[in-house]
Amino acid sequence: MTHPAHDADALKPVLVTGAAGFIGARCLEACRAAGWPVIAVDTPRYFTERAEHAPVDPDRIVATDRLDAWLTTAPPLAAIVHLGACTDTRETDRAYLTATNLEASQRLWQYARTHGVPFIYASSAATYGDGRLGYDDDETLIARLVPLNAYGDSKQQFDVWALAEAREGRAPAHWCGLKFFNVYGYGERHKGPMASVVLQAFDQIRAAGRLRLFRSHRDGIADGHQARDFVFVDDVVDTLLALVERPPARGIFNLGSGRGRTFLDLARATFTALGEPERIDFIDTPPDIRAHYQYFTQATMGRLAAAGYVRRTTSLEEGVRQYVTALEAGPGC
Repeated sequence: MTHPAHDADALKPVLVTGAAGFIGARCLEACRAAGWPVIAVDTPRYFTERAEHAPVDPDRIVATDRLDAWLTTAPPLAAIVHLGACTDTRETDRAYLTATNLEASQRLWQYARTHGVPFIYASSAATYGDGRLGYDDDETLIARLVPLNAYGDSKQQFDVWALAEAREGRAPAHWCGLKFFNVYGYGERHKGPMASVVLQAFDQIRAAGRLRLFRSHRDGIADGHQARDFVFVDDVVDTLLALVERPPARGIFNLGSGRGRTFLDLARATFTALGEPERIDFIDTPPDIRAHYQYFTQATMGRLAAAGYVRRTTSLEEGVRQYVTALEAGPGC
């Protein structure tokens, strides 16, 4: 693990929102391991209720609903890593999503701009909708994207707003939005039905020796050949840490593996990691999500890699192997 390059900056804490969430908790641990003090923002009870989380000093925790007040007397910050959001793609309350995913993000952006703090935030591949415009993070295309659900739309609204602010010279000096693709790995048990297919596959195979996958309802795509860009959480956290350790490139970038892999690939990797024979049953995709179901995603990673912020890419097979090993070894993960 690398360490902060400047001793003076190392004395400043990194503010991580959503720090008791899946990616946030891993980011918090990585920052601390690299020598950064961390202010952890989330619902305080999550830090003790979720068995996968490393202990956090209660004095370093700020409740989400107290963040605005805390910022009025906050110490100088090394960076803000804004991962806090409603990430439930089934959420339909647009007022709640606007308050949580748009307006809260706008306030943090404005704080970062006023106080000269680098600002790194989570966007989402859900902004790409059905993929008809591809998955290129060319910023000239962003305003044309049409998300398929209210969650994706809330993330899209902030991306569009951020780019408009940047064009008008009202951005933090250093800022970066990251469109996360399908992140999987240790620490997502608390997400329940929104957890990755890897965790769902692990649970099904351990319980019944079989795995259910959605069949294809699209001509030309065989059952199980629907594809996603699955990215290992350790790779995501490595990129976040790289952005913390040196001022981030300005703009919005994809963050995935750069390769679309099928659900059959994922299933086979999980069966192999568990040492179990492959037994897959295909079931109908539920009608309520069938019309908005994505059949392919794949991040273009050239811009982020060229900026020097992609430090490794773990293969799906190796990531699943490491994840299954962690699931078999530890509680709550």
